[in-house]
Amino acid sequence: MKILALVLFILMYIVMVARQKYRPHAAMAVAALYLVTGILPVGQVISSINWNVLMMISGTMILVDYFIASGMPLLMADLIMEKSKNVMWIIILMSLFAGLISAFIDNVATVLMVAPIGMAVCRKLKINPVPMIFSIAVSSNLQGAATLVGDTTSILLGSYANMDFLDFFFMQGRPGIFFAVELGALATIPIMRFEFRHLTQETLVTERTQVKSLWPSFLLLAMISLLIGASFIPGKPEISNGIICLGLAGLALLGDRVKTGEREGVRRALRSLDTETLFLLLGLFIVIAGVTQVGLIEDLTRLIAEVGGSHLFWLYSLVVWGSVLISAFVDNIPYVATMLPVLTGLATRLGISPYILYFGLLTGATLGGNLTPIGASANITAVGLLKKEGYETGFADFMKVGVPYTLAAVLAGYLYTWFVWAG
Repeated sequence: MKILALVLFILMYIVMVARQKYRPHAAMAVAALYLVTGILPVGQVISSINWNVLMMISGTMILVDYFIASGMPLLMADLIMEKSKNVMWIIILMSLFAGLISAFIDNVATVLMVAPIGMAVCRKLKINPVPMIFSIAVSSNLQGAATLVGDTTSILLGSYANMDFLDFFFMQGRPGIFFAVELGALATIPIMRFEFRHLTQETLVTERTQVKSLWPSFLLLAMISLLIGASFIPGKPEISNGIICLGLAGLALLGDRVKTGEREGVRRALRSLDTETLFLLLGLFIVIAGVTQVGLIEDLTRLIAEVGGSHLFWLYSLVVWGSVLISAFVDNIPYVATMLPVLTGLATRLGISPYILYFGLLTGATLGGNLTPIGASANITAVGLLKKEGYETGFADFMKVGVPYTLAAVLAGYLYTWFVWAG
């Protein structure tokens, strides 16, 4: 049974890497095979699925759609452009702006919001948009791990480790992973200043974007506030965060229906749900429960412990830099979902707190995706947007931006997490 589970698991990963558009199909198919073959008893299916994660992601996606449609992100970008001295600073500030948004909104949605603004600036100034768009994508991917709701991997970690919104900022009396990510973002500024030092043209904003409605912005702020408030409630239900996100999404849908008297906005928001990611996660939860059930997670834990030894520094380094290399080519959602129980087992074997390994995993897996154009969905989206505008790009074009950004950001986060959490 263990051999069969391992073979199916490996086949699933091969399909995910070779045919990315079939990732949810592969996960759901293997999940079904696990149930049919008895690798995971059917009676354990419901308990193996992390409903809190699925609810949080669904609710956040709907709120993000309304936020984008309101025009508020465009107005914020206009204000940034007004404060910029030249094109170099526009690229830097637009990248940091994308990162700020991405700390609270899905990375792909962030790229879809900010990249067209960058494209318009480049078109107006008659400059190549490739470096700016790639910088926006890399920054969006970088900042996703900063908060509980910034990225699917953060939501996975938060739910798995029972971490609340505030735990990403301060936890157990120490600064959390938020500061590791922000240090990484700051480390990329000198890289951008050097990369774009020749872009000294001045720019002007002739007209600010008009915001259609403040309601979506209010709901997003309410979501953040309620998630923070819920973090202070002891013994709350496991799906509390999911209920908050879905409840506010319901208010957004209801408000739209009442205000317009039409269903088109509601249909658009519901169509914005990334069902591929939701089904991917659904299948992965079942598959991971299956490999845990037959003991594969325990075997992998033992193998990594033997390679990394009992020395925490080497083990931590292996987790961070190994995750960087793996996430450069493998989607970080299934990778993080698989590794979380492995790291828990490692921490138990070594008799240490698992959080330094959790944070190392998220640092390497999230930032490592920036090494290549296929390492993160935000990067793939950016490449697609450029292609639509007639700009064909390859691995080398992306890596000119991605490699220095990634090395600077990961190194900053790697050192920060070690010095703060190793003791």
